[in-house]
Amino acid sequence: MAISGAGLKRNGETIEFPPELVSFVDEWKVKPGSLIMILHKTQETFGYISRAAAEKLAVLTGIPLARIYGVITFYHFFKTTKPGKHKISVCLGTACYLKGGQDLIEETRNLLGLAPDGVTEDGLFSVDPVRCVGCCGLAPVMVVGADTYGKLTKDMLPEIIAKYRT
Repeated sequence: MAISGAGLKRNGETIEFPPELVSFVDEWKVKPGSLIMILHKTQETFGYISRAAAEKLAVLTGIPLARIYGVITFYHFFKTTKPGKHKISVCLGTACYLKGGQDLIEETRNLLGLAPDGVTEDGLFSVDPVRCVGCCGLAPVMVVGADTYGKLTKDMLPEIIAKYRT
């Protein structure tokens, strides 16, 4: 593992942190309890937190890698694998769960041939449960990118997925 400039090289893989992210980390690393904010910004930048990104954060912040991974793996929000181009989030808040949210997750994964935390072979889709999207009156709810779909049934899923295949 070698560090040069803003990049970290690990097993031939180089990760470059954009200047905005480096600046954010530099500003926040001195504040107590800032790790979660730094991880949120890192995931916002890359879509997930790769091993190389976690190692780079350890170097930039002085926080042990084990502690960084402890936080990443404790909170379900943080992802260590690259999500699909179209991230499908199915709400499992109380209203959505009671109206079949879990069934929607299972059916969506079935339609896409995905295991939990999987990504389709073409890299287009990943499916994740989320705790609440704040649309309880539309339960059950699914979000694909910036698009929200409410009052869903399993028969609506193939048509929604087809919209994102093109």
